[in-house]
Amino acid sequence: MKLKNIILLGTAAVALTACDDLFEPALENNHDLSEMEQDAVFARGIIDNAFMLIPIEANGVASSDNGISTDVATDDAVTNNNDNNYKKMALGSWTSSVNAVNNWDSRYHAIQYCNLFLEHCDDVEWDYSNAGLNEMHKDLYKGNAYALRGLQLLYLLRAHCGMVDGVLMGVPIHLQSEDGGSDFNQPRNTFKECIDQIMADFDEAEKYLPKSYGNISNDNLVPEKYRALGATTKQYNYAFGNHEKGKIDGRMIAAFKAQAALFAASPAYQSGGAMTWEQAAQYAKLSLDNVGGINGIDPSGWTWFCNYSYIDNYSYTDDDPLEVVWRGNVMQTNTLETDYYPPSLYGNARLNPSQNLVDAFPTASGFPITDSRSGYDPQNPYANRDPRLKMYIVCNGDVLGALGGTINTTINSETLDGKDKELGKSTLTGYYLRKHLRDDMNLELSNNNKWHWGARIRYTEIFLDYAEAANEAAGPKTAVGGANYSAYDVIKALRKRAGILDQGGGDSYLEECAKDKDKMRELIRNERRLELCFENHRFWDLRRWKAPLNEAVKGVNITANTDGTFKYEYVTVETRNYQDYMYYGPIPNSEILKFSNLRQNDGW
Repeated sequence: MKLKNIILLGTAAVALTACDDLFEPALENNHDLSEMEQDAVFARGIIDNAFMLIPIEANGVASSDNGISTDVATDDAVTNNNDNNYKKMALGSWTSSVNAVNNWDSRYHAIQYCNLFLEHCDDVEWDYSNAGLNEMHKDLYKGNAYALRGLQLLYLLRAHCGMVDGVLMGVPIHLQSEDGGSDFNQPRNTFKECIDQIMADFDEAEKYLPKSYGNISNDNLVPEKYRALGATTKQYNYAFGNHEKGKIDGRMIAAFKAQAALFAASPAYQSGGAMTWEQAAQYAKLSLDNVGGINGIDPSGWTWFCNYSYIDNYSYTDDDPLEVVWRGNVMQTNTLETDYYPPSLYGNARLNPSQNLVDAFPTASGFPITDSRSGYDPQNPYANRDPRLKMYIVCNGDVLGALGGTINTTINSETLDGKDKELGKSTLTGYYLRKHLRDDMNLELSNNNKWHWGARIRYTEIFLDYAEAANEAAGPKTAVGGANYSAYDVIKALRKRAGILDQGGGDSYLEECAKDKDKMRELIRNERRLELCFENHRFWDLRRWKAPLNEAVKGVNITANTDGTFKYEYVTVETRNYQDYMYYGPIPNSEILKFSNLRQNDGW
């Protein structure tokens, strides 16, 4: 964590003007921190490093382990890649030395960058031309630095907080930059101290940032703080206008607070005393105010990833869809399809959805498939189901790809799409992924790249945060936290958006659950499982709920009969091997060995 002298790639050009430069780095490429205050580009490079260290799984698509989602370490999916570290972890290889979800070094490195930046930010010569523009640039980057420090600490806490002698502890809080003379042997702060610091950083960030970036039309709209320093419309638009969209703004910070509050209020962390369910509901409500509350549910929010007309014409200065709080990367690529398409479409099928998840989708009437009122037909199991099933998962007989290929997952399939046909290529469960993928790709063609749009945080997640917290705080039909809607209202709107409709034109199962807090809890958790599948939530949700971790992962052997019918045999594909103490992740053993004041979580 010592970053006294920093080399920032991209902040200085390498001038190859002499042969010696090929062997000795040019001096101008090695920046000392003393140069930061006179070089705004170098200063921005420091905070850019903190942005670059945001975990890949925060993009909502795939995590850092060979492009595979953390969902493969849960009951929602498996991977056919036997070298995947999430798979190894789920099968029993999770230790304090071998940890696929280790966030220790990366998060602390990011926090170090934030601290370095904040210690110098006020003295940086951001803009020589105008005092107002200088102040706006200072606030822009300072606000992002505070927000990033809080966010990185939240990711760190989620991965490494835990029980120490039965008391919930957090991680060491670092609010100053460190160098060779720093004392690194620091004890852990309490969980509550960590949550309080996270919220304090988010509060501080909000002081400097606009609710959203965008051009304004006249000087009267320039905030008085900057207008008093001579800032004009043109200068405001230069600092906070359309071209800054994608940086952290007030809307995102409100969502960060909602995430942190729900996390802290959850069963695994309630003993820390950092947040109540009512507070969590209120933070979610404040975030949802930015889209007008429940009326702001995006009708197409559940299919945001396949709105091709929008994605293909997207500009970074465009407004994001109503569904999206914080967008991820926008890339022209075929990486996702190469990773996840079935082998008949030249993909590697790295993630295979489980039968467990397929069974969690109700029928179109909204009843679970185990309910006699659902109309579920075990001889035709994919018919008359919740529309989200076919939108997110490829089942036997579904069509995918630019050429409209029919995917045959039967065990007697003539293609490699059949279950277990070829090790490392075919599905292990009888299902393939559709969510996040474009269904108009042809990987057989070279350079066949298309635009993809990632979402780090969606408002659907925040609506579900509110529903969970409100139900726990006051039951299904009571509005909480100043909202004019209840958990019931949210779930009703989300299910209606997805096309859930019973024979009476309503949602009888929801009405039944709304009479009982415990049944409503089960429904809310299931809706979260469906809506947020393959977005790196399930792994963390199971742990904060203290829900069972060792549900065996199921698949289906489908045999195509000669008369056109199918035989379905449900089988166990993988077991899970987690211990009770694994609701909390470990502190890296290397850190425990180095620092006597750092205590390990119980069980590790």
